[in-house]
Amino acid sequence: MHFTESAHMSDLIHDDYRLLQVISRFGVSLGFGDKSIREACTASGVDTGTFLAVVNFIQSEGRLPVEELAEEVSVAELMRYLQRSHSYFIDFRLPSIRRKLIEAVDCSAKNQIAFLILKFYDEYASEVQRHMDYENTHIHTYVEQLLEGKVPGRHASYSELAHQHHDNHSSLSKSSHELKSIIIKYYPSDSDTQRLYDALMDIYIMEEDLFSHCHLEDTLFAEAVRSLENEVRCKVRQGDGASADGQAAGRSDATDTSGELSDREKEVICHVVRGLSNKEIAEKMFISANTVMTHRRNIARKTQIHSPAGLTIFAIVNGLINLDEVKL
Repeated sequence: MHFTESAHMSDLIHDDYRLLQVISRFGVSLGFGDKSIREACTASGVDTGTFLAVVNFIQSEGRLPVEELAEEVSVAELMRYLQRSHSYFIDFRLPSIRRKLIEAVDCSAKNQIAFLILKFYDEYASEVQRHMDYENTHIHTYVEQLLEGKVPGRHASYSELAHQHHDNHSSLSKSSHELKSIIIKYYPSDSDTQRLYDALMDIYIMEEDLFSHCHLEDTLFAEAVRSLENEVRCKVRQGDGASADGQAAGRSDATDTSGELSDREKEVICHVVRGLSNKEIAEKMFISANTVMTHRRNIARKTQIHSPAGLTIFAIVNGLINLDEVKL
């Protein structure tokens, strides 16, 4: 099922319980009643396009075209989502499983098998943390500079950083598989069976969740970041990069907070009314799809119009476009 902004937020959970984690990591609280996805996201200050991109990516098992999904993504919002995911794994899920393992068996040094298995688990947890520390200190720091309109390194690129990133993902998958095999084959028979099975189930669930998280980073996030990176590098080449005082000079009307439509926003409206996709608009205007989405959010905020049909009427009434140019 492909969710749209008009669907009820509660339908997501009924359709796929895994999406509970997505809702939580975006910071959307439960108790949203019969609100639509757009209404619930707006009430929580969450970018609806990014939320839907992640939801549909996970729900489809990553089968939807990532290029189309990335067009709807706010890189800053998606990065916040990934950072909250890191906190969930490091601060909650991994410690919770460890407590269950300790409760299931005697993990003292006297019970050597249980002790060694717990030690192996701790090494696995440390590997996960190192992996996420790398993301926070290298990947996300790089992206934050891109969001400021800066090129982090003239000879560096996101692809170069992400190469090591991808290798880490593969290593985590192998370690997780080995951890499960060791517990299944060698955990002491005198353990609390029910607690042990419960801990093992949590490991399987976490593995699936972590795989989905890593796959999202390698595809949807990577696509959105590369689009942003290309835009920033293009601006720098054109002499519209960081100014002498270190601030980005290329922010222009993409981050406009005034109440009046800019010329670029009016141009975006005309392209939308003509039936162009975000990707097609980006190509015509020589900007990234992410910037197109920023313009469209500004347009919606300033005009209080969210649909192409509404924008069509607005454009005709305000003389932005002729009726014969409209795609009906």
